Amino acid sequence: MGGVSIWHWIVVGVVVLLLFGRGKVSELMGDVAKGIKAFKKGMSDDEAAAAAPTAPAKPLEGPAPATTTAQPQATTAAQTEHKAS
Repeated sequence: MGGVSIWHWIVVGVVVLLLFGRGKVSELMGDVAKGIKAFKKGMSDDEAAAAAPTAPAKPLEGPAPATTTAQPQATTAAQTEHKAS
């Protein structure tokens, strides 16, 4: 009772053909095929991009940049007077 036999699938197929017509089912299957082809093409493009070798990074040339340390600025007399006011 719970199994699906070939006759059940035939009845379902006939009902689908009656509801949508042969042309609609054909168009639907064509669209599904186009979608599968586009998916496969996208997957192969991703694999090709991942397999493409990347150029190694060039080492820096020239002397290393000098590091600067922040030194406190000397306050002038005018700044000191301004702060005191």
